[in-house]
Amino acid sequence: MLCFLSFSVTANALAYPSQEILGVPSSSSSIDNPSKDTVFEGTKSTPEGSIHDPILNTLQDLITALQVMQDRYFVLWQGTWPTSIDWTAAVLGTHVSAALSSLTSGPLNIPDTDELQGFSFFRLENTVNRFFSHISAFYFGENSFSLRNQAYDDMLWVVLGWLENIKFQNLHSDLHYVSSNNNSGELWYGTQFQNSAAHRARIFYELASAGWDKTLCGGGMIWSPYLMPYKNAITNELYISASIEMYLYFPGDSIDAPFLVDSQGPQPVRKNPHNPLHLKAAIDGYEWLKTSNMTGISGLYADGFHISGWQSTSNPGSGQCDELNSMVYTYNQGVVLSGLRGLWLATNSQAYLRDGHELVHEVLQATGWPHTSSQQWKGLGRGGVLEDACDSRGVCSQDGQTFKGIFFHHLSGFCRPLQPQEKQFLADTIRRPAADDDWAEVYKQHIERCRAYRPWIEHNAQAALMTRDRDGKFGTWWGRSYHQLDANEIVNSSTIPDGAVDYRNADSDLKSSTTGSTSKDYNDRGRGRTVETQSGGIAVLRALYQWQSYDEL
Repeated sequence: MLCFLSFSVTANALAYPSQEILGVPSSSSSIDNPSKDTVFEGTKSTPEGSIHDPILNTLQDLITALQVMQDRYFVLWQGTWPTSIDWTAAVLGTHVSAALSSLTSGPLNIPDTDELQGFSFFRLENTVNRFFSHISAFYFGENSFSLRNQAYDDMLWVVLGWLENIKFQNLHSDLHYVSSNNNSGELWYGTQFQNSAAHRARIFYELASAGWDKTLCGGGMIWSPYLMPYKNAITNELYISASIEMYLYFPGDSIDAPFLVDSQGPQPVRKNPHNPLHLKAAIDGYEWLKTSNMTGISGLYADGFHISGWQSTSNPGSGQCDELNSMVYTYNQGVVLSGLRGLWLATNSQAYLRDGHELVHEVLQATGWPHTSSQQWKGLGRGGVLEDACDSRGVCSQDGQTFKGIFFHHLSGFCRPLQPQEKQFLADTIRRPAADDDWAEVYKQHIERCRAYRPWIEHNAQAALMTRDRDGKFGTWWGRSYHQLDANEIVNSSTIPDGAVDYRNADSDLKSSTTGSTSKDYNDRGRGRTVETQSGGIAVLRALYQWQSYDEL
């Protein structure tokens, strides 16, 4: 049941509930109400005189952010965002599909206001169809030929992107047309695109699966087939999440091209939905990642492992993952969350949800939460705001500018209320093992734990909104207001772990200075505001809208 009324949350309500089912002591997992003494004091997320309901304010901000990204950066006749690169474009498409899922599942009895321009169901449908047509065009604009020859993580972003598109198609049809599980009646027209999306997801999943390697470190995904073996967090997390989502959401693929199928034999099992090989890959992948010691003592995922002494396949050195690059990025803490939720859905084992909440708790601690007035760097932020080390220095690369949005996308996925398709899966007792006595009670405890993240999400959404310029474009360094002049004391104040190497952001290429502007706008430095920073704003606003819109959260 969707909620369309605002409600207040007391400080006591923000403490974690009893975690007997999830196995986490409540005494060590409390979240306090953010204090009023914050860097955002006195700021507003919407212009003066706007509608007062916080859900509608967030909806307005989300739609505006999406419109800015598509109107300013997307070129329809090219079917892509020309300033993006191949892998970030796949992420952008994922964010658009996920935003459409949030719009279609939100409250539909929205009042007719000037701000939302009569955003009735029919207006909403028109907006949804408009941006869905952009993603349909992106299918042809995506540089799929180049991506097929890139690193394994690049391929897996493509898989997650088109599975997200399929999830939206089914959700929109289930909620407003005929259920995707019902053969009678007429589905939403957009579901005719499902075959194409499924085909690309399958092709890229099969290509990327070649990265799973047991000759080094006893397993794990290699980052790239063209470089020295590096078993990093992001490639393995993507493989886990893509594998379980292929198991849960892949509808099957009837398209043979571009790989020929032996017409004399049966159709490959891989083309069918709920392939147990996908489930096994996800389980094995997470087991390897969890036991790899990639989190070290911090509880946060470091970037990845080198193999000491490796020279070649015939001279592999130690053959073990024994040289850890301890660099910490925000997105390495996010992608695995979607995989953990999916693994719980598929196996009924609450241990996966427990691991996910422990990771989220470590992230919140690493942002300095709940000490919102502090300016001290805590490893992944300060003052309760998520931050990559490159933000304060103004040296984030195109990769780095994408990271925080990826985290919030997957946090939203981890805590997303069950969708109709997932409820149908849960009802299939034949398919689900009885690892836990009562999945509904486990789910209830999971959502209660997720509910406690809302103040932190609100805090980060406000920090992101502060960076918007006059054109509505979001910046990278959240919490630094447009034309704010008082951040000099914390510029360059972020640090990276001892011995870590920041492969993703190059100080030598991006100087910590204002470029192309005489203002002291800290989000004009380096690459400035880009389509990637805009997608980060969309992701955190979508998270906030999700937490505000559902009774469960």
